[in-house]
Amino acid sequence: MKILSTAGLLLATLLVVPVLTYYYGKALGPEEMDALKTLAWLTLGSVILTFTLGELTKNNSQVDKLWSILPIVYAWVAADHGDYHPRLVVMATLVTAWGVRLTANFALKGAYQWRFWAGEEDYRWSILRQKPEFQPAWKWTLFNLLFICGYQNALILLFTLPTIVALQHASNPLGIYDYVIAGAMLFFIAFEALADIQHWRFQSAKHSMIKLGKPLSGNYQKGFLDTGLWSYSRHPNYFAEQAIWLCFYLFSIAASGHWLNWSITGSLLLILLFQGSANFSEEISAGKYPLYSAYQQKVRRFWPIKK
Repeated sequence: MKILSTAGLLLATLLVVPVLTYYYGKALGPEEMDALKTLAWLTLGSVILTFTLGELTKNNSQVDKLWSILPIVYAWVAADHGDYHPRLVVMATLVTAWGVRLTANFALKGAYQWRFWAGEEDYRWSILRQKPEFQPAWKWTLFNLLFICGYQNALILLFTLPTIVALQHASNPLGIYDYVIAGAMLFFIAFEALADIQHWRFQSAKHSMIKLGKPLSGNYQKGFLDTGLWSYSRHPNYFAEQAIWLCFYLFSIAASGHWLNWSITGSLLLILLFQGSANFSEEISAGKYPLYSAYQQKVRRFWPIKK
């Protein structure tokens, strides 16, 4: 029921927030509408592609493979429509840096193969498929279409839409706030990279010991990482990811001069998605590792601040 409640909350936010924020800004002009239509067609194509491949291969991580790639495409499409206005170029460059880094990290986990529809599937999908809520199989197929492929592809589009607001206000020059925001976004990209590197090294060493038949000791015996950035936050990579896209939204504020506009929908929905994702991941971890509950009591979920 938690899964269904989370899905309902996400859907409600998707419907309500754009309506409430629509009036905080000017209407889209022809150039912005043209860019938005291009992005919408690309998103629809991605939904069809990922759903079809997921159903044919039974690997439901097809959207995961595109998560770090599509925002790069979307950001440069907007920059092209804006004749490569300096702010749009800065935004697209930052998204490219984020995407290249995240794609490389995902590749380390075996997500990409020459047969692009194959590769490692997120372990959580196989666990989720077995839950009573998704029996019989047609319920999972519907979930795959509406949430895994439909909702997540829509979300990828939504959290890149501050580029459209920046396109609307391309007449406003790049300013000091843009540089501050860019610096903050770069910091969180580096923060996320460090968290992922620490986690990858830990998991690689642990699985190497298991494969060689060596007994696990010390931190490896616990089964989960609780050192480095992970001693301050249970999900430092999730924290950084949310901060990155909140920073990205700030570019729309720097461009328009208004604190609230309709492109905030994407970053808000992303935060809600990470709440649900963290809940599910921690439910699995608490079931696998006896000491994980104590870790939850000692370390905050997202904010990297000691309790």
